Amino acid sequence: MGLNILIILGHPDRFSFNHALARAVCAVLVENRHQVVFHDLYAEGFDPFLAPEEIPLDGRVPAPIRQHCDQLQSADGIVIVHPNWWGQPPAILKGWIDRVVRPGVAYRFEEGDCGEGVPVGLLKARTALVLNTSNTPERREFTEFGDPLETIWKRCIFGLCGVPHVRRRMFNVICTSSLEQRQEWLAEARKLAAELFPAQIQA
Repeated sequence: MGLNILIILGHPDRFSFNHALARAVCAVLVENRHQVVFHDLYAEGFDPFLAPEEIPLDGRVPAPIRQHCDQLQSADGIVIVHPNWWGQPPAILKGWIDRVVRPGVAYRFEEGDCGEGVPVGLLKARTALVLNTSNTPERREFTEFGDPLETIWKRCIFGLCGVPHVRRRMFNVICTSSLEQRQEWLAEARKLAAELFPAQIQA
């Protein structure tokens, strides 16, 4: 029996390198006999708008969002694929975080804590893989911007939600890359996914 792996893709262009990365990782995970749930947020028309009634712990959560929440809760591993836009995920993916990575699903506060304390992570997943793309050279990314996506995913999201092992890889520069370079990057992504989520030994 394989692992339950959740893949979330946030890029509007189905011909993008992000889509190629997501497809490559998905193929490896299926080959390794894992159960994969794949969400292309743009293709599915995911609604990123967080309504006020959803915010409370016991808030009214629409059925489609509840399904995403259930899939996140049951995931043994998580893969996130998106471009670096202004040092952040695309708005549709930020909306997914706002609506799905919610209290009671991904984290909780201790009894008596009104929200000012440190959350207790609830996610079942022990490992997450984050694949990003950028058109900024690596040296400038670090010296000028400090790579904010590292903090967002490793510390602000997965770290607080109880996922202890997070691997992240930024592929750059995409706009000037050759076909050969992109093929090498896809091979690297497949290798990363296979290492983090190896094939399960059959009894």
